[in-house]
Amino acid sequence: MRSTYPRIRSAVVTAGRSNLDLRTSFWISAGIQSVLLAAVLVPRLAASEAAAADAPGGTAANAESGAAARSRGTGRTRVPPPDLTASPDDLFAYIEAIADPATEPDSRGRQRYHRRKVAASTALAAGQIIAVLPADDPRQARAIVLKLDALETLQDLGEPQIAEALAAFAETLLTNPDPHLAARGRRLAVEASIDAVLAGNRPDDAIPLVRRLEALLRATPDDAGLLAAADSLATRLTRVPGGEAAARLALEGFMPYLENSADPRLRASALASAGVLRRLSLPGKPMEIEGMLLGGDAFDPATLAGKVVLVDFWATWCGPCVAEIPNVLALHETYHDRGFEVVGVSLDDDLESLEAFVADRQLPWPIIVDKRPGEESARLATRYGISGIPTMILVGRNGDVISIDARGRRLAALLDELFPERQPE
Repeated sequence: MRSTYPRIRSAVVTAGRSNLDLRTSFWISAGIQSVLLAAVLVPRLAASEAAAADAPGGTAANAESGAAARSRGTGRTRVPPPDLTASPDDLFAYIEAIADPATEPDSRGRQRYHRRKVAASTALAAGQIIAVLPADDPRQARAIVLKLDALETLQDLGEPQIAEALAAFAETLLTNPDPHLAARGRRLAVEASIDAVLAGNRPDDAIPLVRRLEALLRATPDDAGLLAAADSLATRLTRVPGGEAAARLALEGFMPYLENSADPRLRASALASAGVLRRLSLPGKPMEIEGMLLGGDAFDPATLAGKVVLVDFWATWCGPCVAEIPNVLALHETYHDRGFEVVGVSLDDDLESLEAFVADRQLPWPIIVDKRPGEESARLATRYGISGIPTMILVGRNGDVISIDARGRRLAALLDELFPERQPE
């Protein structure tokens, strides 16, 4: 059976790095953090043991039988808690024993309990090793990696309060003289900050984090973990309502580093982000609208001169897009004679289905087919980094974009402002 905790297992069999001249302040912080972590994990271990005993097919007696060994007849196993008074070498041996794939239970219903107990016990044992070994002991690095892997496993399992413990431990690694550990600490600390900021649903709070991450990239532009975190932050901000300003700042700051990354995936992401940045920068600027109409003729942008225009990126297979159509039809009927026009930009591949849909719904506005048969990508959608539909962009009479998120009630409110009721003569 494949190990369900490869992070811990790989760290156990990896030799520790040597000759680490670790700073005293780091070990003080790590020791305090270990005490805090124990306060979280010790009760969790006890609760997890009890829950495992109550799992389907389990009994308390069987849960107590066999220290870190499989009960072959029942597929049950027990993970004993670490002896925190043991020597570092004994604790390393303990961690290796409980990480042995042979100790995994057969029952899938019990494997999650087992993984949690192994990770929690590993984190406690590794934390104790860190606390008691001298600062210059080469085994410190091995213990740090074990603790990081265990905490990340617990976070993956959704263990409460572990995110805070992992972030706190990551902060202690920022000045670690081992460049690999320092880089990992930076990545984890940044990821924790990203999650915390976005969980608050206040995108403007992300701006200081964007500036901090940009400063870190200036200092370590080849840090793959930081680059991946930067790419994730920029992408997530583009999806947060009201996050346009923060996302634009992130893309402008991060793209030069992503473009020069050694990772081809990050370079490809930078290429796609160029379109997203172009879209986020549209307000107050003109938008290029071109392409072939559904009937085969070239679209003439001159027909939009002096009009308020809604550019609607959509597709017939997109449920939310179809749900927006009645609202857009009603607004088109209300304001069309006063200078309001809609241009649909379809991302459909099946032109016959698109033609049938347009005819059935009697859509009165022009439809640009953004991806013709045989073409690799949609032109306008690529140019403006459209990654989700519907995307509705409202353009003013002067040709400059008013809003890049003009949907539903917001669209109705904008049109009410642009087309005030006529005053009686």
